[in-house]
Amino acid sequence: MSGGEITVLEDAAFAGSWPAGLDPATNTTGGSNIAMNQAIFGGLFLLTADDDGSNAEVTPNQAESYEISEDGTQFTVTLREGIEFSDGTPLDAEAVRWNWERDLSNPCTCKPTWPLAENGIEVLDPLTIRLTFTRPYPAILASFPASNVNWIASPAAVEAQGEDDFAINPVGAGPFTVVSNQLSSKLELEKNENYFKEGLPYLDGLTFQSIGGDQPAYQALQAGQAQVYEGLNTTPLLDQAQSSGQMQVTIQPATSPYVIQLNTAIAPFDDVRAREAIYRATDFEAINEGIFGGKYDVSQSFTGPGGKFHQPEIEGYPEYDLDRAKELVDELGGLTVRLGTISNYVATQINTALQTQWEEAGIDVEINDYQLSGVIQEFTGGQWQAMLQTAGAWDPAAGVGVGFRFASGVPYSGVNDPELDQLLNDAAATVDEGEREDLYRQAGELIAENFYAPFGLAFAPANLSAQGVYGPGITTKIPPILVNAGVIWDEVWQEQ
Repeated sequence: MSGGEITVLEDAAFAGSWPAGLDPATNTTGGSNIAMNQAIFGGLFLLTADDDGSNAEVTPNQAESYEISEDGTQFTVTLREGIEFSDGTPLDAEAVRWNWERDLSNPCTCKPTWPLAENGIEVLDPLTIRLTFTRPYPAILASFPASNVNWIASPAAVEAQGEDDFAINPVGAGPFTVVSNQLSSKLELEKNENYFKEGLPYLDGLTFQSIGGDQPAYQALQAGQAQVYEGLNTTPLLDQAQSSGQMQVTIQPATSPYVIQLNTAIAPFDDVRAREAIYRATDFEAINEGIFGGKYDVSQSFTGPGGKFHQPEIEGYPEYDLDRAKELVDELGGLTVRLGTISNYVATQINTALQTQWEEAGIDVEINDYQLSGVIQEFTGGQWQAMLQTAGAWDPAAGVGVGFRFASGVPYSGVNDPELDQLLNDAAATVDEGEREDLYRQAGELIAENFYAPFGLAFAPANLSAQGVYGPGITTKIPPILVNAGVIWDEVWQEQ
């Protein structure tokens, strides 16, 4: 079981891009680089599941345990004793505090949105640290595996190397250490001989290689140039891989439906009639049948079947109605839309189909494809109009979940709706899971009622692997924390 090296391919348009390096506090694409960060830093907590993807839960990893106060306003983490970074310095409560303060002040979209009280990070003893919030926040646990606070960097290494060098040569306490790092190209790792789990990791070496999409990745796997590909989107290749029997195919439970984000802060979508026209002109069921053979679920809200609080149908959801769409476009005196998305197969296929559907309603459409960094740049610039994106996370309160997309002040929707803010805050602050589900149901209805953003296919990428390579998240199912599954690299192994 132990030994060997593997190469993992990552799509350059998403996880295969890390232009600002891999320092949790300063990178700009951390939410897409969870695999690399988990390999280098390990993580305080992990999202684990049974082999079939059921019973998913966040479990302690470098943390030994946690406690949420009865009123939900405090979260206390106890660390495992004796963990050291690969530079030999201790991963203790002071190191965690130092990281959390640094992480929360950085610009990465992967930092959590904790309602932290003033001086709300408190070291209680060398292995115990406490967070105090301004309001109950039981969703705190689910926020960890999706955010940069989960990955603890060595403070001594950051100080010794400086931030610029550390971003290229990060030092953590994870299962692997960095051998070389060519930004957005190739990351070579080797076994951390100082790793805290006896007998792990199994692999001697792990290399992440960026590649230009599904087709070349598939060919590279067939040619034996790599052993794993994370995040296959191209449906015909998925069908081919499943039927050929040449490689292992694991389709992860869908957690994050596609959504057409509408920038309600600027024209044309500051006019509710323009937003309704998009809803009425959009037929995701037809796209699912016509392009993907009905392979995927269609969701009217912000989590897929593999996520928490999944609600496939929302009461009052504006259904496809081409005649109504045409009426609205006429009322507006015409409608022109710039529609963007990330450059992968499913997203670009959907966008092309949307263009066709919308043009039938008289809407002029310009479509644009971007790599992830380009998508983020468009959002933060604030002048985008419509963007097809994945909508959420395993837990709606975590990571790029519903608050990330719809809360007031975020750059991803332009929505400024105090009622929606209250619902999302209450849902994140509620301990009872049944009450949380009801609050998210109300939030879904409010989004639909105001035509803020149509939801669509609940899709999750597949992972491909060569025969003889196994591991949690590769050959077993783990609900994607955000988009790709969170592979647990220290338990990946290959037949010798």
